[in-house]
Amino acid sequence: MMAATTLAKIASSPMAGIFITLLAYKLAILLNKRCHGHPLTNTVLVGSLIVITLLLLSGISYERYMEGGRFILLLLGPATVALAVPLYHNLPKLRRAAGPLAIALCLGALAGILTALYLGQGLDLPHNVVLSLLPRSVTTPIAMGVSEAIGGIPALSATFVIVSGILGAVLVKPLFTWLGWRDDMVLGFATGLAAHGIGTARVFQLSETAGAFAGLAMGLNGLLTAVLVPLVVSWLM
Repeated sequence: MMAATTLAKIASSPMAGIFITLLAYKLAILLNKRCHGHPLTNTVLVGSLIVITLLLLSGISYERYMEGGRFILLLLGPATVALAVPLYHNLPKLRRAAGPLAIALCLGALAGILTALYLGQGLDLPHNVVLSLLPRSVTTPIAMGVSEAIGGIPALSATFVIVSGILGAVLVKPLFTWLGWRDDMVLGFATGLAAHGIGTARVFQLSETAGAFAGLAMGLNGLLTAVLVPLVVSWLM
């Protein structure tokens, strides 16, 4: 009886969200290390599944979980800013490749939006679902804001963003190995462009240089996509 009461108090506390998040993250890291970094054991994917499982088993609602989880979410801002440190260490490479990277950024951002648009229309998805799909290649807060501004469903956009990020994180290394590409700068920039923060976290495990350029691409793509998506909607939809 006392144990049940204690568990009920823990579940109703904001600390439950923090505990569940940290536990899931630790277990995901252990599994990833045990599997020698296999892409299918991506820590974000595994951690998310663990959190979902624990919430279902404990009966804790998402709203209750976020009362504590939001404190960890506050660390996202400083963590994003900290990506500038490894980029500073690679400043000479950035200067030499600024032109090609700028072209890759513009083409990649536009390709991400247009492929989402034509895929959604080709599958005959509802109009608001297609709108929600357009900002799928940028980080969640930006995607939700853009989606809301153009008439999409922000929560659905967040789902598309997470799925895109996990797929990018899983596929990026095998794809580059298959293509025979070994440049860390190209690996990082392409990953950040297509798979935002989740992909960036993945390539940081492979190389600091790749992580630095992934962070750069993620930030610039978020800014450019926020401008391009409304223009694409007004021109093509």
